[in-house]
Amino acid sequence: MNCGLIIPTLNAGAQFQTLLEQIAAQSLQTRKLIVDSESTDETVRLAEKFGVDVLTIPRKTFNHGATRQLALETLLERVPLDVIIFLTQDVLLRDNESLAKLVKIFGADKSVGLSYGRQLPHVNATNEAKFLRAFNYPAESQLRSFDDRKIFGLKTAFASNSFAAYRVDALESVGGFPSHVPLSEDMFVAAKMLLDGRKIFYAADAQVFHSHNYTAAQEFRRYVEIGKFHAQEPWIRETFGSAEGAGKKFVLMKLSALAKKNPLDCFGAIFRDAAKFFGYRVGRLKG
Repeated sequence: MNCGLIIPTLNAGAQFQTLLEQIAAQSLQTRKLIVDSESTDETVRLAEKFGVDVLTIPRKTFNHGATRQLALETLLERVPLDVIIFLTQDVLLRDNESLAKLVKIFGADKSVGLSYGRQLPHVNATNEAKFLRAFNYPAESQLRSFDDRKIFGLKTAFASNSFAAYRVDALESVGGFPSHVPLSEDMFVAAKMLLDGRKIFYAADAQVFHSHNYTAAQEFRRYVEIGKFHAQEPWIRETFGSAEGAGKKFVLMKLSALAKKNPLDCFGAIFRDAAKFFGYRVGRLKG
Protein backbone atom coordinates (compact mmCIF):
# COMPACT_ATOMS: atom_id res chain seq x y z
CA MET A 1 0.00 0.00 0.00
CA ASN A 2 1.60 3.24 -1.19
CA CYS A 3 0.94 6.12 1.21
CA GLY A 4 1.49 9.85 0.94
CA LEU A 5 1.51 12.49 3.66
CA ILE A 6 0.49 16.14 3.29
CA ILE A 7 0.75 18.97 5.80
CA PRO A 8 -0.50 22.52 5.09
CA THR A 9 1.86 24.97 6.81
CA LEU A 10 2.17 28.63 7.73
CA ASN A 11 4.90 29.65 10.17
CA ALA A 12 4.74 26.27 11.91
CA GLY A 13 7.12 27.32 14.67
CA ALA A 14 9.66 25.45 16.78
CA GLN A 15 7.38 22.45 17.42
CA PHE A 16 7.44 21.63 13.71
CA GLN A 17 10.92 20.13 13.98
CA THR A 18 9.65 17.70 16.62
CA LEU A 19 6.80 16.66 14.32
CA LEU A 20 9.20 16.13 11.42
CA GLU A 21 11.45 14.00 13.64
CA GLN A 22 8.43 11.94 14.69
CA ILE A 23 7.33 11.45 11.08
CA ALA A 24 10.83 10.31 10.11
CA ALA A 25 10.73 7.73 12.93
CA GLN A 26 7.39 6.22 11.89
CA SER A 27 7.26 2.55 10.97
CA LEU A 28 5.09 3.53 7.99
CA GLN A 29 7.20 5.37 5.46
CA THR A 30 5.42 7.84 3.20
CA ARG A 31 6.06 10.26 0.35
CA LYS A 32 5.80 13.63 2.08
CA LEU A 33 4.74 17.08 0.95
CA ILE A 34 4.10 20.32 2.76
CA VAL A 35 2.01 22.98 1.05
CA ASP A 36 3.29 26.22 2.51
CA SER A 37 1.57 29.61 2.49
CA GLU A 38 4.67 31.81 2.30
CA SER A 39 6.04 31.13 5.78
CA THR A 40 8.51 33.70 7.09
CA ASP A 41 10.05 31.45 9.74
CA GLU A 42 12.10 28.26 9.42
CA THR A 43 9.21 26.05 8.25
CA VAL A 44 10.38 25.48 4.68
CA ARG A 45 14.05 25.08 5.62
CA LEU A 46 13.16 22.48 8.23
CA ALA A 47 10.98 20.54 5.80
CA GLU A 48 13.75 20.46 3.20
CA LYS A 49 16.25 19.40 5.87
CA PHE A 50 14.10 16.33 6.54
CA GLY A 51 13.72 15.52 2.85
CA VAL A 52 10.12 16.69 2.59
CA ASP A 53 8.92 18.09 -0.74
CA VAL A 54 7.66 21.67 -0.58
CA LEU A 55 4.88 23.29 -2.60
CA THR A 56 4.64 27.05 -1.99
CA ILE A 57 1.41 28.93 -2.64
CA PRO A 58 0.48 32.61 -2.17
CA ARG A 59 -0.84 33.10 1.34
CA LYS A 60 -3.95 34.90 0.13
CA THR A 61 -4.99 31.89 -1.97
CA PHE A 62 -5.12 29.39 0.92
CA ASN A 63 -8.39 27.52 1.14
CA HIS A 64 -8.92 24.50 3.40
CA GLY A 65 -10.36 22.32 0.66
CA ALA A 66 -8.79 23.69 -2.52
CA THR A 67 -5.29 23.80 -1.04
CA ARG A 68 -5.49 20.18 0.10
CA GLN A 69 -6.77 19.15 -3.32
CA LEU A 70 -3.93 21.02 -5.04
CA ALA A 71 -1.38 19.33 -2.77
CA LEU A 72 -2.92 15.92 -3.43
CA GLU A 73 -2.87 16.41 -7.20
CA THR A 74 0.73 17.63 -7.01
CA LEU A 75 1.81 14.56 -5.07
CA LEU A 76 -0.08 12.17 -7.34
CA GLU A 77 1.75 13.61 -10.34
CA ARG A 78 5.03 12.50 -8.72
CA VAL A 79 4.11 9.09 -7.33
CA PRO A 80 1.13 6.68 -7.47
CA LEU A 81 -0.67 6.48 -4.13
CA ASP A 82 -3.31 4.24 -2.61
CA VAL A 83 -3.80 6.27 0.59
CA ILE A 84 -3.19 9.90 1.45
CA ILE A 85 -2.67 11.05 5.04
CA PHE A 86 -3.33 14.60 6.18
CA LEU A 87 -1.89 16.23 9.30
CA THR A 88 -1.95 19.78 10.56
CA GLN A 89 1.28 21.46 11.62
CA ASP A 90 0.29 21.64 15.29
CA VAL A 91 -0.07 17.92 16.01
CA LEU A 92 2.46 15.64 17.68
CA LEU A 93 2.42 11.90 17.04
CA ARG A 94 1.83 9.68 20.07
CA ASP A 95 4.23 6.89 19.04
CA ASN A 96 6.10 5.45 16.07
CA GLU A 97 3.05 3.43 14.99
CA SER A 98 0.57 6.30 14.81
CA LEU A 99 0.48 6.45 11.01
CA ALA A 100 0.54 2.68 10.54
CA LYS A 101 -2.40 2.26 12.90
CA LEU A 102 -4.31 5.00 11.08
CA VAL A 103 -4.11 3.30 7.68
CA LYS A 104 -4.32 -0.34 8.82
CA ILE A 105 -8.09 -0.45 8.26
CA PHE A 106 -7.69 0.12 4.52
CA GLY A 107 -6.08 -3.27 4.11
CA ALA A 108 -8.71 -5.01 6.22
CA ASP A 109 -11.92 -3.42 4.90
CA LYS A 110 -12.16 -2.29 1.28
CA SER A 111 -15.38 -0.39 1.97
CA VAL A 112 -13.66 2.17 4.21
CA GLY A 113 -12.96 5.44 2.43
CA LEU A 114 -11.78 7.59 5.34
CA SER A 115 -10.00 6.87 8.61
CA TYR A 116 -9.31 9.40 11.34
CA GLY A 117 -7.49 8.93 14.61
CA ARG A 118 -7.77 9.85 18.24
CA GLN A 119 -6.69 13.33 19.36
CA LEU A 120 -5.34 13.67 22.88
CA PRO A 121 -4.97 17.03 24.63
CA HIS A 122 -1.62 18.80 24.72
CA VAL A 123 0.02 19.14 28.14
CA ASN A 124 -1.08 22.78 28.38
CA ALA A 125 -4.74 22.04 27.59
CA THR A 126 -7.42 23.58 29.77
CA ASN A 127 -10.04 21.41 31.45
CA GLU A 128 -12.51 22.53 28.79
CA ALA A 129 -10.15 21.54 25.97
CA LYS A 130 -9.52 18.18 27.64
CA PHE A 131 -13.26 17.51 27.86
CA LEU A 132 -13.76 18.39 24.19
CA ARG A 133 -11.06 15.93 23.15
CA ALA A 134 -12.49 13.16 25.34
CA PHE A 135 -15.99 13.80 23.98
CA ASN A 136 -15.07 13.85 20.28
CA TYR A 137 -12.34 11.21 20.46
CA PRO A 138 -13.30 8.39 22.84
CA ALA A 139 -11.18 5.36 23.68
CA GLU A 140 -13.19 2.92 21.52
CA SER A 141 -12.82 2.59 17.75
CA GLN A 142 -15.93 2.92 15.60
CA LEU A 143 -16.98 1.97 12.07
CA ARG A 144 -19.84 4.07 10.65
CA SER A 145 -21.94 3.68 7.52
CA PHE A 146 -24.75 5.74 6.02
CA ASP A 147 -27.38 3.78 7.95
CA ASP A 148 -25.79 4.88 11.22
CA ARG A 149 -27.17 8.40 10.71
CA LYS A 150 -30.29 7.14 12.48
CA ILE A 151 -28.18 6.62 15.60
CA PHE A 152 -25.47 9.28 15.43
CA GLY A 153 -27.10 12.00 13.34
CA LEU A 154 -24.65 14.60 12.09
CA LYS A 155 -21.87 12.92 14.07
CA THR A 156 -21.97 10.11 11.49
CA ALA A 157 -20.08 12.38 9.08
CA PHE A 158 -17.66 13.71 11.69
CA ALA A 159 -13.93 13.55 10.86
CA SER A 160 -10.83 15.70 11.33
CA ASN A 161 -8.11 16.52 8.84
CA SER A 162 -5.69 17.18 11.69
CA PHE A 163 -5.08 13.42 11.63
CA ALA A 164 -6.89 11.59 8.84
CA ALA A 165 -6.28 9.23 5.94
CA TYR A 166 -8.24 8.77 2.73
CA ARG A 167 -8.38 5.95 0.22
CA VAL A 168 -7.39 7.84 -2.91
CA ASP A 169 -9.84 6.19 -5.30
CA ALA A 170 -12.70 6.77 -2.83
CA LEU A 171 -11.71 10.42 -2.51
CA GLU A 172 -11.55 10.83 -6.27
CA SER A 173 -14.93 9.13 -6.71
CA VAL A 174 -16.64 11.90 -4.71
CA GLY A 175 -14.82 14.68 -6.54
CA GLY A 176 -11.97 15.26 -4.12
CA PHE A 177 -11.89 18.14 -1.67
CA PRO A 178 -14.32 21.01 -2.32
CA SER A 179 -12.97 24.46 -3.11
CA HIS A 180 -16.14 26.40 -2.34
CA VAL A 181 -16.56 25.85 1.41
CA PRO A 182 -14.85 28.02 4.07
CA LEU A 183 -13.82 25.02 6.19
CA SER A 184 -15.23 21.61 7.26
CA GLU A 185 -13.95 20.10 4.03
CA ASP A 186 -13.42 16.89 6.00
CA MET A 187 -17.11 16.64 6.93
CA PHE A 188 -18.09 17.46 3.35
CA VAL A 189 -15.98 14.59 1.99
CA ALA A 190 -17.08 12.20 4.77
CA ALA A 191 -20.74 12.90 4.01
CA LYS A 192 -20.17 12.40 0.28
CA MET A 193 -18.41 9.10 0.92
CA LEU A 194 -21.20 7.84 3.17
CA LEU A 195 -23.72 8.68 0.47
CA ASP A 196 -21.48 6.85 -2.00
CA GLY A 197 -21.69 3.67 0.07
CA ARG A 198 -18.31 4.03 1.76
CA LYS A 199 -17.65 3.73 5.49
CA ILE A 200 -15.88 6.03 7.95
CA PHE A 201 -13.53 4.51 10.52
CA TYR A 202 -12.47 6.09 13.78
CA ALA A 203 -9.17 4.45 14.79
CA ALA A 204 -8.88 5.02 18.54
CA ASP A 205 -5.50 3.29 18.78
CA ALA A 206 -3.97 5.70 16.23
CA GLN A 207 -3.18 8.76 18.33
CA VAL A 208 -1.79 12.28 18.18
CA PHE A 209 -1.63 15.17 20.60
CA HIS A 210 -3.75 18.06 19.35
CA SER A 211 -5.88 20.62 21.18
CA HIS A 212 -6.60 24.34 21.34
CA ASN A 213 -7.33 26.75 24.18
CA TYR A 214 -9.53 29.09 22.15
CA THR A 215 -10.67 32.50 23.37
CA ALA A 216 -14.30 33.57 23.02
CA ALA A 217 -13.36 35.78 20.06
CA GLN A 218 -11.64 32.88 18.32
CA GLU A 219 -14.63 30.62 18.94
CA PHE A 220 -16.96 33.26 17.52
CA ARG A 221 -14.94 33.53 14.31
CA ARG A 222 -14.69 29.74 13.96
CA TYR A 223 -18.42 29.25 14.39
CA VAL A 224 -19.26 32.01 11.93
CA GLU A 225 -17.42 29.91 9.35
CA ILE A 226 -19.11 26.70 10.53
CA GLY A 227 -22.48 28.41 10.28
CA LYS A 228 -21.65 29.54 6.74
CA PHE A 229 -20.71 25.97 5.85
CA HIS A 230 -24.02 24.57 7.11
CA ALA A 231 -25.95 27.29 5.30
CA GLN A 232 -24.10 26.69 2.02
CA GLU A 233 -24.41 22.91 2.27
CA PRO A 234 -27.95 22.34 3.62
CA TRP A 235 -28.01 18.81 2.19
CA ILE A 236 -25.70 17.64 4.99
CA ARG A 237 -28.08 18.73 7.75
CA GLU A 238 -31.08 17.53 5.76
CA THR A 239 -29.47 14.11 5.31
CA PHE A 240 -27.77 13.56 8.65
CA GLY A 241 -29.58 15.91 11.04
CA SER A 242 -29.04 19.21 12.80
CA ALA A 243 -26.05 19.96 15.02
CA GLU A 244 -28.01 22.13 17.43
CA GLY A 245 -29.75 19.42 19.44
CA ALA A 246 -26.51 17.54 19.98
CA GLY A 247 -24.82 20.84 20.82
CA LYS A 248 -27.18 21.51 23.73
CA LYS A 249 -26.52 18.06 25.19
CA PHE A 250 -22.78 18.60 24.80
CA VAL A 251 -22.86 21.93 26.63
CA LEU A 252 -24.76 20.46 29.58
CA MET A 253 -22.39 17.50 29.80
CA LYS A 254 -19.37 19.78 29.62
CA LEU A 255 -20.59 22.15 32.32
CA SER A 256 -21.35 19.20 34.60
CA ALA A 257 -17.84 17.80 34.07
CA LEU A 258 -16.16 21.16 34.58
CA ALA A 259 -18.13 21.84 37.74
CA LYS A 260 -16.70 18.66 39.28
CA LYS A 261 -13.11 19.69 38.47
CA ASN A 262 -13.18 23.45 39.00
CA PRO A 263 -16.52 25.31 39.19
CA LEU A 264 -14.82 28.54 38.14
CA ASP A 265 -14.12 27.04 34.73
CA CYS A 266 -17.85 27.06 34.06
CA PHE A 267 -18.01 30.85 33.76
CA GLY A 268 -15.48 31.02 30.94
CA ALA A 269 -17.04 27.99 29.25
CA ILE A 270 -20.49 29.60 29.27
CA PHE A 271 -19.05 32.76 27.74
CA ARG A 272 -17.29 30.80 25.00
CA ASP A 273 -20.39 28.68 24.33
CA ALA A 274 -22.42 31.86 23.91
CA ALA A 275 -19.81 33.09 21.42
CA LYS A 276 -20.13 29.80 19.52
CA PHE A 277 -23.93 30.04 19.45
CA PHE A 278 -24.06 33.62 18.19
CA GLY A 279 -21.19 33.01 15.76
CA TYR A 280 -23.02 30.02 14.30
CA ARG A 281 -26.22 32.04 13.93
CA VAL A 282 -24.36 34.88 12.23
CA GLY A 283 -22.70 32.42 9.88
CA ARG A 284 -26.03 30.81 8.98
CA LEU A 285 -27.40 34.24 8.08
CA LYS A 286 -24.32 35.20 6.05
CA GLY A 287 -24.23 31.85 4.29
